[in-house]
Amino acid sequence: MKTSYQFNGKLKDLIDHAITGTELDVDYIFNHLTINSSLATTRYVDFALSLVKNPSGFKRIKDYLFHGTLIQRNYASLYLNRLGDWQTVKEAYTKGLIDEIQAFAR
Repeated sequence: MKTSYQFNGKLKDLIDHAITGTELDVDYIFNHLTINSSLATTRYVDFALSLVKNPSGFKRIKDYLFHGTLIQRNYASLYLNRLGDWQTVKEAYTKGLIDEIQAFAR
């Protein structure tokens, strides 16, 4: 069953990319996470990421956990924690890529 979201603007744009969920779509979403991102944008990104189900998008999110900027690593960690991928998050934590708070956040 396909879910239909009744949003518009930037949130709809991010949701559309998340639903397709390719590597390029995930890159598009993560490119919205910068040190200058507004609170609204970070919330939109967080929601959009929760919709990524495509295996190539999932793999790309894991890549961001190990190779993204700090804010990108934090959101990748949040995504993976919510899915219960503790081993991957623990590996990033052990390597010093995320802090204790992010490692255990959901």
